[in-house]
Amino acid sequence: GQNFSLQQPQTKVSVAAGETIILNCTISGTAEPGPVRWLKGLGSGNKTIYDQKMKDQSLRATRAVPGSDTDFTIRMENAQPEDMGTYYCVKFAKSDGLVSVDKVLQRGSGTEVSVEAKPSPPLVSGPEQRAEPEQQASFTCTTGGFFPKTIGVKWFKNEDPRMAEPPQVTDGGVKTYKMSSTVTVTLQKADVRSQLICEVQHSTLQVPLRERYQLSRVLRVPPSLEVRAEPSLVEVNKTVTFTCLVKEFYPANVSVSWLENGIRIKVENVSQPLELSQGLYELKSQVEVQATEEKNGSKITCMVVHDAQAPANYSAFLRISNPGQ
Repeated sequence: GQNFSLQQPQTKVSVAAGETIILNCTISGTAEPGPVRWLKGLGSGNKTIYDQKMKDQSLRATRAVPGSDTDFTIRMENAQPEDMGTYYCVKFAKSDGLVSVDKVLQRGSGTEVSVEAKPSPPLVSGPEQRAEPEQQASFTCTTGGFFPKTIGVKWFKNEDPRMAEPPQVTDGGVKTYKMSSTVTVTLQKADVRSQLICEVQHSTLQVPLRERYQLSRVLRVPPSLEVRAEPSLVEVNKTVTFTCLVKEFYPANVSVSWLENGIRIKVENVSQPLELSQGLYELKSQVEVQATEEKNGSKITCMVVHDAQAPANYSAFLRISNPGQ
């Protein structure tokens, strides 16, 4: 078989995950009997992808031109990152019977296959505990399953770009990578309606992937309190209305209770928080107290528990004009 020739023309083939890999190989001339095989890799770790001798359907590849004696081009459907590697078209000479292993007659120069894989939709995670205005909170954006390694990430707060630490890109398993990027934000009282956006760019994407994270998930704005007595000076046996203003808080879960000289007062109507335009809440709670003479100088306290935090108190005093008359 002096005139025998095996042609494997492609040096590199790149496909997107899910597409079909086509590897070309043709032979010409005459050679001694023996099969043509496709191998992935060389040496002891190689793997048979196609074998002319075998009718076994479990092998990865199928013939592009079934039954041809000269065209041994193969197809591999639904390419995955684990299909990456170098493939060789090899003509073997049949063993002489004493040795059961076929010997290599001629081998192609190899085709390097790379499979481009899109990154998974990004996930943004924030702190487990809520943070208050002027405190810093860190947020992490992760994605994985992509190839090649080069990836870009940008952070925005309400479309305003944010500086972040350089992304960490690590090996993500079989021939793919994963990425993690962290940004630190100083929270503001006005951030109830704000959102962080993580934008991922990769060569496989026509448009970047974006994930949004509402800062309201981690923001706590403690209320400011004010207690008023109306009238501030009351005649004996008249009624005083104490009003507790619980202002500009978030989230909405709040409970208000009233104390008179440290002893709880029963309140008839429980008021509900009212949402303000910027997403914060306010609440107005009222209690009526009979201004009997012995109550002159009593301390009336509004106690507020917001978002399971320690209670906050604000007090006013009951003052009777001309007591004892």
